[in-house]
Amino acid sequence: MPSTLVLHRGKIITCNDRGDVASAVAVRGRHIAAVGSDDEVLALAGPDARRVDLGGKSVLPGLTDGHAHMDREGLRRHLPSLAGARTRDDILDIIAAEAAKAPPGTWIVTQPVGQPPEYPEPDDALAGGPYPTRDDLDRVSPDHPVYIRPIWGYWRNRAPLVSVANSRALALAGVTPATASPSPDVNIERDAAGRPTGRFVERTLVPIVEHTLMRAAPGFTAEQRASGLRHAMAEYNRYGTTAVFEGHGVAGEVIDAYETVHGQGASTVRSTLVLSPYWGPRGEGQALELLREWSAWLARRGRGDDMLRVQGLYAEIDKDPLNNRLRAGNHPCTGWAGFQAGAALDADALAPLLAEAARAGIRVAGIWPDLLPLFEQAHRQHPIDDQRWVLGHQPVIDADTQARIRDLGLVLTTHTNRHIYKDGDLWMQRRGAAGQDDIVPLRRLRDAGVAVAFGSDNLPVSLFGPIWHAVARRSRGGGPVAPGQALSRQEALDIATRGGAYLTFDEDIRGSIEPGKLADLTVLNADPLTCAEDEIATLHSLLTVVDGHIVAPTP
Repeated sequence: MPSTLVLHRGKIITCNDRGDVASAVAVRGRHIAAVGSDDEVLALAGPDARRVDLGGKSVLPGLTDGHAHMDREGLRRHLPSLAGARTRDDILDIIAAEAAKAPPGTWIVTQPVGQPPEYPEPDDALAGGPYPTRDDLDRVSPDHPVYIRPIWGYWRNRAPLVSVANSRALALAGVTPATASPSPDVNIERDAAGRPTGRFVERTLVPIVEHTLMRAAPGFTAEQRASGLRHAMAEYNRYGTTAVFEGHGVAGEVIDAYETVHGQGASTVRSTLVLSPYWGPRGEGQALELLREWSAWLARRGRGDDMLRVQGLYAEIDKDPLNNRLRAGNHPCTGWAGFQAGAALDADALAPLLAEAARAGIRVAGIWPDLLPLFEQAHRQHPIDDQRWVLGHQPVIDADTQARIRDLGLVLTTHTNRHIYKDGDLWMQRRGAAGQDDIVPLRRLRDAGVAVAFGSDNLPVSLFGPIWHAVARRSRGGGPVAPGQALSRQEALDIATRGGAYLTFDEDIRGSIEPGKLADLTVLNADPLTCAEDEIATLHSLLTVVDGHIVAPTP
């Protein structure tokens, strides 16, 4: 069978274990047919093959985002945006325009105040900034319940979260002068007479109000989640990402959205989803029974195919029991999170679940370092060193912790967008010169043979930021962040490609450009091996191929 797609006259960075570079690659159906010189590869093209002259452009294997939260990227587009609003009047003008076109009585729920993706705000935003009150909103929308949603706090990594409701929305939600706050971390702002102003202030990074006081406001529908996911996949494809691993776990409503998109034949990103479990009532011995029931479809490779797979379990020790119970009380709705607040359990309840997961071959993923002793405890009962359990987001890893991670065969997924770029200066201050090499120690991890994959955390979606962080080791302020832990460009590309494929147990079928592997490729706007160092972070895809099909730009 002749090749169906040929990319030639380029720089094919194969990311194979030899670091080979070629000038052409041929695709036959879903797979790579050949890699080599222009003449060799063009000779394999059939008469109907699509030939793409790369004009010297570079090609990489598709990138794998090891901690993506991809579903969040498309949710914002379903809500009216306040991104251009700089003043309270700007916000009111936008809401007035929404009210003019919405049938009376229907909800108007908007995006948070601020500019995505981080939604920064001035420190005095509540005192004199853009947040309106119920009375302000009533003036421009007297006939509609209005709710300005809070941000997902980890977008900017700073409290407070602020949301605002008008009088109609408060009435529908049952919020009155007598309403008590559900949590010490939630302030129902009140005027001098004790009347709620409509503004809710949360001293936490994970919203509570939308799941408690304002749960009457509509959440994201199943169609919005599926539609948002299709949009999100296109955005990730724009930056060469062709696969994701959702290591924080996803709730049932998000799994449903993925399965809807997959069933429509519309998936353009290979997705491996870890379950974020809803354990139900606690302390009644139900969790272990549930896990044994779920093992039929969570264990080992899980269920699905090479475009969509549900595999493994997210685990977390509950350090915020009151607020997590409040958030989980809105089950099955998860809001921005996409994962279950009720997934967290106290350590005594979690330990036997991890031991059972180890016995059953259920892969476990988590993001907090306090899980490591429980992973070790489970390993002593049933070895996990061949199961590739996952630990994500670790900002600091000392030599002892690294050895423990290596001995357990864990895969690490990094969050360099935060721990090197945004908070790198802070970590350097905390660790000092003597301890700086423990800050996301990529060089040491790689040299020790610890498996690593990059994650974006959807902040923003491009993996070329993390690739640049690994190479340049500089903070947003320009300061060095443990420069001795820098990687070469090729090493960073290997983590983004082969490292991600290893994370999803796919190293034999993708992650490098080699004959017989799945045809997931990205053509870049510049050469990642030779461009100016700071340009690495700005790279994007000119052409993305998934499963042998061109998916970006949209055909």
